[in-house]
Amino acid sequence: MLELQHIKKTYHVGTVETKALDDVSVAFREKEFVAILGPSGSGKTTCLNIIGGLDRYDSGDLIIKGKKTKDFKDSDWDAYRNNSVGFVFQSYNLITHLSVVANVELGMTLSGVSKAEKHKRALDVLEQVGLKDHLHKRPNQLSGGQMQRVAIARALANDPEILLCDEPTGALDTVTSVQIMDLIKKLSGERLVIMVTHNPQLAEEYADRIIRFQDGKIVSDSHPHQERPKPDSFKLRKTSMNFLTALNLSFNNIKTKKGRTFLTSFASSIGIIGIAVILSLSSGFRTTIDDFQRDAMAQFPVLITQNTAEMDLEQMRKEMGQRQNLDDDGYADSQEVYLKDPSSTIKQHTNVFSEEYLNYLSQIDPSVCSSVGLTRIVNMNLLRETEEGAVPVTFSSSSGGSESGGNAMMSGMESMGISSFPRQLQEEDSYLEQNYELLAGEYPDSPEDMVLVVGKDNTLDQTILKNLGFPIDGRESVKFADIVGAEFRIVSNDDYYVKTEYGFLPGEDYQAMYDSDRGITVRISGIVRISRDAGVGVLSAGVAYSDELTQKVIELQENSEIVKAQRDSDRNVMTQEELDADGKKQFLAYLGGDSTPYMIMMYPNSFESKDEVIAYLDAWNMGKDDGDMVVYTDMVETISNMTGSIMDGITVVLIAFAAISLVVSMIMICIIIYTSVLERTKEIGILRALGARKRDITHVFDAETFLLGLFSGVLGVVIAWLFTFPINVIIENMTGLAGVAHLQLLHAVLLVAVSTVLTMLGGHIPARIASKKDAVEALRSE
Repeated sequence: MLELQHIKKTYHVGTVETKALDDVSVAFREKEFVAILGPSGSGKTTCLNIIGGLDRYDSGDLIIKGKKTKDFKDSDWDAYRNNSVGFVFQSYNLITHLSVVANVELGMTLSGVSKAEKHKRALDVLEQVGLKDHLHKRPNQLSGGQMQRVAIARALANDPEILLCDEPTGALDTVTSVQIMDLIKKLSGERLVIMVTHNPQLAEEYADRIIRFQDGKIVSDSHPHQERPKPDSFKLRKTSMNFLTALNLSFNNIKTKKGRTFLTSFASSIGIIGIAVILSLSSGFRTTIDDFQRDAMAQFPVLITQNTAEMDLEQMRKEMGQRQNLDDDGYADSQEVYLKDPSSTIKQHTNVFSEEYLNYLSQIDPSVCSSVGLTRIVNMNLLRETEEGAVPVTFSSSSGGSESGGNAMMSGMESMGISSFPRQLQEEDSYLEQNYELLAGEYPDSPEDMVLVVGKDNTLDQTILKNLGFPIDGRESVKFADIVGAEFRIVSNDDYYVKTEYGFLPGEDYQAMYDSDRGITVRISGIVRISRDAGVGVLSAGVAYSDELTQKVIELQENSEIVKAQRDSDRNVMTQEELDADGKKQFLAYLGGDSTPYMIMMYPNSFESKDEVIAYLDAWNMGKDDGDMVVYTDMVETISNMTGSIMDGITVVLIAFAAISLVVSMIMICIIIYTSVLERTKEIGILRALGARKRDITHVFDAETFLLGLFSGVLGVVIAWLFTFPINVIIENMTGLAGVAHLQLLHAVLLVAVSTVLTMLGGHIPARIASKKDAVEALRSE
């Protein structure tokens, strides 16, 4: 069944050549016990290795059941060793970290035998060699004879056609040697047994045929056989080792080195610990910031103003590109001052607040947008009755006495509507009731009711109360009762302004203005401050009033003489200054001649509904030209993006530093796995002798790095999670922020995955080195 034809094998060590086999031709029967004798270096072991497919011949051919092996690939030789050959070695070559039964099952695992069948066969062969009672012992718990019996059982597990024994009794005592030889003799009745030995006595006593080698040649054959030509009847079953088997082998090996494995994993986990702590702090601070923004700016409005401006980045890059004398840092090297027009890099856009657009905004879903605020530019012509009579007052916080003419306009410009509170879209609590705490008085019940907004510590700029006509000289505080109920009079333009030959000027008979029937009486109905749970207040400190009041003032003033005169003139009817179109429009609005809002504020119902408000605003712009669009400003998004970018930048920098330790870990793992390769060289040889492919060997060590990486990642994540507890205590003691450090499950999973992948990358090179080791050399190592 087996024939060697003119086999030659030469070993090269430097420039020295050694002929191990020199034109060896021999044939073997299907069932016989052949002993190969010869002195050391005669070529008998090399012949055995070539028959077993562990070594390759240089020339000639090895024919198995009519199948020529000249064109065998590595995978064919692997399958041949696994399917057709069983090895019994002098030094047993058992894998010490596997049990007896696991050692026996290993070859069958490579053959793809099912778990149940594999275990059954292992029990059968172990019973056959007399070791059924030692199944779960480790090899180091057995005697030499018992270990050799395990090796024989392993060789028989796949029911090979050829059993190759290399000095099977060389390490055994005489009694045990006899037992082993009796066993091998018995096995030769069912298969071809070829044994290499130095002991002629054993050969003579047990072998059916003795072949003697000398200087790489056969010098005698006691019972030669001539193989007759026959058709190719040799079938191969490809071998493979699944990753679970590789994991099991590596896990058992790691268990024998628990201390080193833990220290290696801990060292490898340092980078993971650093990154996990950084991510837990980063995500924690981001969550804290987001929660603050969610709470503080839940109803922060989306702003729409009449005029917007944005940087034209493309134009800026174009202008910078035209400058040829700038260095890399943007510094110019010249003796000239270059002139530029700032307006060329700023895009101006004017929003048109048409009646149609205002109606569109008012139809927004109230469940998405709770209220809409409109700010209109209009001067109030405000008077107050005092003990000295009626005097002009203002909502402004600017210092100074009574104003007249242009000064009155400027102080009015500071207070026109920036403190108007929004209109609620649903029949529920007003914006003030939802967001501001009532300290005294009552919330507004009519358009003429106003509130005084103070800080959360009840402070207020003293100038505001002074400009409202309250006596504050020498006082540190004013009682609520002195403020609530205070009344003011908004005077008609026709009463407030006097037409002269120089234009219109504010009159001076304040009492007559106050007593006129054409005015509007307003009062401070209550004092409020931002609620504790409302976050950031959008109303300025001072007097706040409704847009309904502003509209009543516009209705009062829009047909006044000064408004009519201003509509017909391109000059300021008070100062006689030239006005452009925008200036005229603004001054008309100031006088009450234009009801178009200057600014619109859309208040989302919640932080989550802000996106729906934005979508509603974008729907208006759909399909419109750039000039016809209405551009808005989302302050929350701007702030969120800015804080998010800052946090991302800090996180990336810190992770980059921590990642250095991951690189170091990769190098260390590479060294550790290479050390493991050196330690497990014999195991590599055993696996190769059992038919393991090169890729299977790679899988074994890849599995080991997988386990190390997985354990390192899990260990690092657990340690980082434990660190979050003292870190949170320290941060809370220092800043008052509780529970900032929080390791997210997604981050933990990703870090374990990163640790595993990087460790496998670091260990793959030594794993590839292991797969390329020569099987014969590996088996000789200790």
